[in-house]
Amino acid sequence: MRENHRLQGHLLAALTVLVWGTTFVSTKVLLRAFTPLEIMVARFGLGFAALLAAGRGFVRPQKWQHELLFALAGLTGVTLYFLMENIALTYISASLVGVIVAAAPLFTALFAALLLRERLTRWFFLGFLCAMAGVALASLAGVSELHFSPLGALLGVGAALVWGVYSVLIRRLGAMGYRTVPLTCRIFGYGLLFLLAPACAEGFPAGAAAWVEPVHLANLLFLGLGASATCFVTWNRAVFLLGPVRTSAYIYATPIVTIVSSALILHETMTPAMWLGTVLALAGLVLSERREKPADGEDA
Repeated sequence: MRENHRLQGHLLAALTVLVWGTTFVSTKVLLRAFTPLEIMVARFGLGFAALLAAGRGFVRPQKWQHELLFALAGLTGVTLYFLMENIALTYISASLVGVIVAAAPLFTALFAALLLRERLTRWFFLGFLCAMAGVALASLAGVSELHFSPLGALLGVGAALVWGVYSVLIRRLGAMGYRTVPLTCRIFGYGLLFLLAPACAEGFPAGAAAWVEPVHLANLLFLGLGASATCFVTWNRAVFLLGPVRTSAYIYATPIVTIVSSALILHETMTPAMWLGTVLALAGLVLSERREKPADGEDA
């Protein structure tokens, strides 16, 4: 049974990053007509509505302290992560943001070791170094201008850091017995709530015609129902089954999926450096998942 749970967790994590790695295509199309904040509100609003219907209502927190954990998860995993990442893109290149955010597994591991007492092995750190080298090589190959800015880099690091906090919070909430769909729905609700302030300040400049444009609507539905509602559920479930450290290692593959999908969908060229970076990133993922002689009864 335990092996089946592990296999399920790995499959769910892999499926999630395959979808998340292709969201750039939809986002790129939508950015022609919408602001990043408009896209965020729309995708998480759609995701929230879908999860609310699927989960038949909100999950009821067992204690008021748990409500605080839900709020923190919404703040970190939805509001702060995407705001920091999107704002970082206005200061530094998308390639560099991708490399910085790919460091999220390191922050996740450190928080998990500190707060959940999870044991970190040398394989995790070797995998991290290998994967980051691959991600940097693949993402930055052929990039002539990185548009570096200390503020942009700091925002990218902040995004990776808050994702680590989110992953640990999800593990804690899962251990309390909350079901994945209602749990994710409540988190989305808080994420939307925290988005209201910046959304009201910016407004919604896109006209009504833009929202019903078939191409825009299709991409919004993909981001809202697929990349948000479905993938946050599959990711959270993977965290429940594998733990935050092992699940977060799959983030290494996200920039690689983006690069490969660019070649397949947008017909962009894959250079030898990109292929080498892809191999290194995937090798780092495999190394990070390796465990050292687990004791009887202990998760490997």
